[in-house]
Amino acid sequence: MKKNIYLLAILLGLTAVLPGCYKLDVAPQDKLNTDLFWKTPAQARQGIAAVYAALNLSQTYNKFFGMDCLSDIGIGYDDAGYGEISNGSWSSRTGYVTDRWSNSYEGVARANKAIRSIAASSLDDALKSQITAEAKFLRALFYNFLLTHFDGVPLYDETTDYDKDYMELKKPRATAQETRNFILKDLTDAINVLPAKQAPAENGRATKGAAYALRGKVYLYNKQYDLAAKDFEEIVLDPSGKGYGYQLYPDYAGLFLPGGDESSEMIFAIQTYSEVGFLAGMPYAHYMGSNATLGTSWNNVMPSVELVDSYETKDGHPFNWDNYIPGYNGSNTVREETLKATLSADFKTVAAYPKNKAKLLAMYEDRDPRMKQTIILPYTNYLGFIGNANKMTEFVYNPNVATVNGFIVINRYKSNYLYLFRKFVPEGDMGGKLPPNNRDHVPINFPIIRYADVLLMLAECYNEAGNINDAVKYINMVRKRPSTNMPGINSGPAWLEARDHDAVFKRIMQERAVEFPAEGLRYYDLIRWKLAKGLMNKDVKDALGNKLYTAKFEDRHYLWPIPGVERDRNPSLVPNLGW
Repeated sequence: MKKNIYLLAILLGLTAVLPGCYKLDVAPQDKLNTDLFWKTPAQARQGIAAVYAALNLSQTYNKFFGMDCLSDIGIGYDDAGYGEISNGSWSSRTGYVTDRWSNSYEGVARANKAIRSIAASSLDDALKSQITAEAKFLRALFYNFLLTHFDGVPLYDETTDYDKDYMELKKPRATAQETRNFILKDLTDAINVLPAKQAPAENGRATKGAAYALRGKVYLYNKQYDLAAKDFEEIVLDPSGKGYGYQLYPDYAGLFLPGGDESSEMIFAIQTYSEVGFLAGMPYAHYMGSNATLGTSWNNVMPSVELVDSYETKDGHPFNWDNYIPGYNGSNTVREETLKATLSADFKTVAAYPKNKAKLLAMYEDRDPRMKQTIILPYTNYLGFIGNANKMTEFVYNPNVATVNGFIVINRYKSNYLYLFRKFVPEGDMGGKLPPNNRDHVPINFPIIRYADVLLMLAECYNEAGNINDAVKYINMVRKRPSTNMPGINSGPAWLEARDHDAVFKRIMQERAVEFPAEGLRYYDLIRWKLAKGLMNKDVKDALGNKLYTAKFEDRHYLWPIPGVERDRNPSLVPNLGW
C-alpha cells in the first residue's frame, strides 16, 4: 500500500478531487460531485484512500507517538510533547482539544461521504461491499478515538449530506453506550465483509482481523472481558480457520524500519510514503530525533528516566542501579561520575569520559534487549546525518554544549541529561530512502494495532477472568520474541513468580510499558486502569535527578473537555464534568 493505495491519496485526495476539507461545523471548500466520480473501480479505491489519509491529520495519529509524554514512560515539551496537557494548563480551547475533535470528525465525514457515494454508484456489488466495509472500519476507528477522549459524542452517519446540511449539524451528544454501540455495529458490519488478508498489492487496507482486533479493544476498554477475549481469540487461535497469519516479527528493532513495518505483526498501521514531490510520511525525525538527525531535528518527545530504569535485567530481575554502580541511587556525585563527560576546549573530542563509563556500558548489555533497541543511551552510537552526509555520532552527556560538534550528540532540552528515542528515528538518510532534509515525512509505517498488543490484551482478559495460566502464556510469548528472549514468567526463579491476579496485572503493566514506547498506548492504558492520577502528579526529572517540570493530573482529566469553539457553534453540547 505504501506505493499503491496511499499514493493515490497523495496524488488526488489532497487536491480538489476528494473531500479533503470537510469539517462538521464549516462549509466545505472542496466538493466531491458523485456524478463525476465513483464511476470506476479505480476511482472507488482512490476515494477510500482519502479516508485512510485522514489518519495522518494533525491530532489524529500524525504525532501520536507524543502521547507517551502524558504517561510515566515519556518526557516532552512544546506542541509535540503535549506540554500544556502535561503541566495542567490546558483548557477546552487548547489547540490539541480543538484539533483532535475536528480532525477526528473530518475522518468521520470522509468515511460517510465514501459510504454515501459508493451506495449511489453503479459499481459491482462486491466492490461496493468491500469499499463500504473499509469505510465503516475507518469510521469506527475515528468514532472510537472520539469516545476514548470525550465520552459520548454526536453521531452522524452516511445519511448526512454534507453538501446541504453542514450548517445544521448540531446534534446533541449521544451517550457513551450509544456511541459504543454505533462503533460496534460498524465493526461487526466490517467483519462480515472484509477479507482475512488483502492481496499483496493492497497491503495496508483494513482486514477482518483488524476489525476483530479493534472490536476486541472496544470491549476491553469497556471492561467486557469475555467479549473482548472472544474477538482476540478469533485472530490468535483462528477457530474459524480464516488463515489470518499474524505472528510476532522475530526482530523487535526491525519492526520499526522499512520491511518489518509491513510484516505480519502489523494488524493495522498508517501507511507512509516519502519521495521528492510525493510526501506522506510521519514526523518521527522532527520530534523524536536529535540535532544529529536528518533535518536538524528537535527532541520534543523523549523516553522518561522511569522507562529506562524499568527494563529488567536479562535474567528477569527488576533493575537496580546500585547492583551495577554502588552508591548510584543515593549519591549525586556517583551519578555524575557515571554520566558526565568533559569535552575538549574546541568541543571536537571528549577530553575525559565518566569514571564509571565501563560499568555503564556493561550494565546496558545485561538488560532487556528492547532497552537498547528503543533508546539511544549515553555513550552509545547513533548514525546521524550531518553536512548532507551520514555520520556516526556518540551520545555524550555534557553540561556546556547543546549542538552537534564533530561526532558528539547533545540534547536540546532544558537538561542535557535526558535520553533519546532510537525507535522510529531514521538512521542517516535511511540508505537514500529519505529525500533531503525531509524530517516530517519518514517512510516508516506507524502501528495502530499490532499482534503483540493483541496478545497482551488477551492476557489481560484472561487475567480478569481468573485464567492465570493462559494469561502468563501470552505474556511470555511477547517476552520470548527471538530478539528479546527474556525469561518467562513462572519459569522457576522466585523473582519471576506471578500466581494471582494482582501479580499478573503488574506483569502486564510492565510488559506493555517496555513493549510499546513511542506508540502512544501508555496514556490510554493508565486512563482505562484509572492509574493516571496516581502516576502523573509528580516532578519530572532528568537522569541526574534535576527537576524539569511538574506534571499535573486531576480527576476531570480522565476525559478531555468538549472544545469550546464547538460548544459556541452547537449549544446542545453538554460539557464534561469539571470542564
